[in-house]
Amino acid sequence: MKAAHKLLFVLCPMLVLGFIYYSSGKLHLYVWGQKPLFDMQGFLLNLDTKLPPELVYKYGNLSEGACKPGYAAAKMSAIYPKFTKPASMFLDRNFKRLSKVTNYLPPFGFKTQERIIDVILTATKNYGLGPDLDSLSCKRCIIVGNGGILSNKSLGSCIDEYDVVIRLNEAPVSGYTRDVGTKTTLRITYPEGSIQKPERYEKDSLFVFSAFKPLDFKWLRQMVFKEKLQGTEGFWKSVAYSVPRQPSEIRILNPYFIQEAAFQFIGLPQNNGLMGKGNIPTLGTVEMPLLSLHFNELLQPLGFCLHT
Repeated sequence: MKAAHKLLFVLCPMLVLGFIYYSSGKLHLYVWGQKPLFDMQGFLLNLDTKLPPELVYKYGNLSEGACKPGYAAAKMSAIYPKFTKPASMFLDRNFKRLSKVTNYLPPFGFKTQERIIDVILTATKNYGLGPDLDSLSCKRCIIVGNGGILSNKSLGSCIDEYDVVIRLNEAPVSGYTRDVGTKTTLRITYPEGSIQKPERYEKDSLFVFSAFKPLDFKWLRQMVFKEKLQGTEGFWKSVAYSVPRQPSEIRILNPYFIQEAAFQFIGLPQNNGLMGKGNIPTLGTVEMPLLSLHFNELLQPLGFCLHT
């Protein structure tokens, strides 16, 4: 056998084994009879409905539906070890110190928009949920989705019992209160998704703004200062011409949540941090696994009301 053939005879199996080993690391597969523990985003594959021992000790004796400070975040950490909870929900006057988002353009950060955000935050002056809710040691929150699953379920009274009721975009309340409740604490939206008829805004709810492009901040500034809307050609559909909220009732959602939802939870392509085709999560995706868990208290999906 020629020397070159001997070399190939040795190298080929080594290359094959090396490829299998490399691929197994990328795909989180264990090739020597071991079962994978986590998927490509880092979630535990075999979800156990039982609480981990440390959670059983801390929360096991609490009654069903009781407020459990820190439970949601602790449970999330058990099934998703990469989960972190360092970010504030809304931008405040110290937003420029948020290292995770300073170098990204919208929607994953606020690069190039620092000045206009400063102007907006100077006018809004409030950066929390409000004195009453911020003072609660434990807050029970619920997310009300936009689908028709609530139709004819008569869950309105159950939904209204929660401290924080979160709704998205134009999801209607008036005319459907028997099924969806009357209470809205936060309505999270962006220019194209915002309610366009002023009479449809619920009383006492916070308008939580989520930016997906630089133009969105310009729109928000005009809403905050009650200016005549100009420059609408950059939106993909019609937008609201006014938001019937005082500046103190307006918040800016921390873009950290959009970044985390896209790159960590879903595993969308980073595209060098630029918005592009296929790497923008929906608001529902941002809200459910991230925003609600960052309350660090008790999160209940609508299924809880369906089974009580």
